Amino acid sequence: MSTDISHQLQQQIQHALEQTTALRIVGGNSKSFYGHVVTGEVLDISGHQGVISYEPTELVITARAGTPLTEIEKLLDDNGQMLPFEPPAFGDNATIGGTIACNLSGPRRAYAGAARDFLLGCKIINGKGEILSFGGEVMKIVAGYDVSRLMAGAQGTLGVLLDVSLKVLPKAEKETTQTIQCSPADALEKIHTWSQTPLPVSASSFHDSMLHIRFSGAEKAVNAAINTIGGESRENGENYWYQLKEQQLDFFTEKKPLWRLSLASDIQSFATATDDKNWLYEWGGALRWLKSDAPAEVIQNAAAEIDGHATLFRHPDKQPLFQPLSPGLLRIHKNLQQAFDPKNILKPGMLYPDL
Repeated sequence: MSTDISHQLQQQIQHALEQTTALRIVGGNSKSFYGHVVTGEVLDISGHQGVISYEPTELVITARAGTPLTEIEKLLDDNGQMLPFEPPAFGDNATIGGTIACNLSGPRRAYAGAARDFLLGCKIINGKGEILSFGGEVMKIVAGYDVSRLMAGAQGTLGVLLDVSLKVLPKAEKETTQTIQCSPADALEKIHTWSQTPLPVSASSFHDSMLHIRFSGAEKAVNAAINTIGGESRENGENYWYQLKEQQLDFFTEKKPLWRLSLASDIQSFATATDDKNWLYEWGGALRWLKSDAPAEVIQNAAAEIDGHATLFRHPDKQPLFQPLSPGLLRIHKNLQQAFDPKNILKPGMLYPDL
């Protein structure tokens, strides 16, 4: 059945290629807010679903792109395993294809790796209507380009994901969350100090004078970590990290422009700094959420000056805005587009107007 769907998708792309018709790829639509609005004929991949193979002892799962993320996470949980990058869903309809296409990762990302790091292989339909397979189902060092990981973050602009193979990991024996009240500077110092020790840190966040640290691992290691850093144990810590990754905390509910900043984790000040309550730190300080009405060019220029980048992640009135590309990076993007989608039919303008 899914083979028929993949062929139908291929035929639709080939027809769009002949007519030079733009396509708007739709799965669960849970992340439709992320990226510029694309107009075009709908290419619905939601029916292309199902787990193709899963062997818990091999720590690998292969699934069709339209498979609900909840289905995959339940299957893994039933076997004591998980997706190590702790992906945000932003809705019950999230699919594994959209998860990988957006390359969004949750609180565990800084300590386990990003979605891209666990993508072993994939099958796609490119903008020429060709079905191509890249990578495999094992972690290995290969010569040449790792095209499968190139699809993570491309948001479907280089190819429509059909199948993905992902590395999975066992769940920790014990997991607990400690809280410490401190200043932003003290929070960054503590996190950096702890990162140089064998403490089993699996997540960190700081907001409104409160530092949250999650430990995951063997019971003895977690207990030793608690004794080392002190603080207070948070009840329902699992729920806190879930609400953080799904942006359900009070910090995210205000209808104000939300910026996603990627900076060096030791940066303590920002040119457009506002009230500390408008900031939330994750990933040891490398990911920072900012609520601000400042002009986009002001925030993005300030980020660029310290070798970071800023994305207008959510806005009640405007479309998201990605950090402008340098001439060199823009040229690379255009060359990739020429190779995978020469007639620019796959979500044109999704990331940048020139692409």
